[in-house]
Amino acid sequence: MDNRAGEMQIFLRVVEAGSFSEAARLLRMTPSTVSKLVGRVEARLGVRLVERSTRRFSLTAEGQIYYERSQAMLNSLDEVERDLSQGASSTGGTVRVNVSVAFGVLGLEPILPEFWQSFPNIVVDLSLSDEIVDLYLDRTDVAFRTGPLPDSGMTARKIGVARRRIVASPAYLDRYGVPRTIDDLSRHNCLGFNFRRAAPVWPLRESGRIVDRAVKGSLLANNGDTVRRMALAGVGLARMADYHVRADIAAGLLTEVLSDVVVRDEEPIHAIFLGGPRMPQRVRAFLDFVVPRLQRFVHGDAPAA
Repeated sequence: MDNRAGEMQIFLRVVEAGSFSEAARLLRMTPSTVSKLVGRVEARLGVRLVERSTRRFSLTAEGQIYYERSQAMLNSLDEVERDLSQGASSTGGTVRVNVSVAFGVLGLEPILPEFWQSFPNIVVDLSLSDEIVDLYLDRTDVAFRTGPLPDSGMTARKIGVARRRIVASPAYLDRYGVPRTIDDLSRHNCLGFNFRRAAPVWPLRESGRIVDRAVKGSLLANNGDTVRRMALAGVGLARMADYHVRADIAAGLLTEVLSDVVVRDEEPIHAIFLGGPRMPQRVRAFLDFVVPRLQRFVHGDAPAA
């Protein structure tokens, strides 16, 4: 059984007491037992931690490192147990979150009531926008990003992978016909986006190769939920993330088309934040709670609200 934390505690007591015999007295153990435990640590690490003699007790360079890091690790362990024993209600403050409209409405918002049951003193300052914000300038603690990540000093936790589908309402398809080939898109109303990173092309497979087919339509919106609602209203075709339309497809409100020519159009989703040992406890608590639940949502293990 691995009891390295216990061995660290005994080693710290030996160093602080200045001798094996005094540490043994404080620990209510025999000096030989304490000496054997320290020797076992030395054998496992392959280094000598203490210099033993009848006249003096001293740490080696490796022993000093082991002492300092053991002390830091045990302090962290004490902090974890203290937070848990005091209860989640002791964690408070404001967490500023930025997330796309669809991912926020369907993925994040449904789990917030459960989050507040566990952390009633944390305020979630939630901004829904499909535009990319600057975390530093907007004082954002956590942002959820879809697509490749640029190089930065931020820390990222992967949520999952979003696959895009081309969908339309049954009413639209009854009126204008079901597109069967890439060329059919030219006579259909293809709904799109107007934010800077959006491009008026849909990646499709043609004659065994992938092409970016230019599309056009009567709508350019700055968020996916508007595009989805227009697709539901029978306005045109929409290229949407799977998590955004899976419930509509299951309910028969939207129909996937051109699935045989759509390439495996996928983009990763990440939670982006300032990491490191100085991360506020409120941010750590928020991430630890929502990330695993959002991972299940993206993978289809949790229904959209």
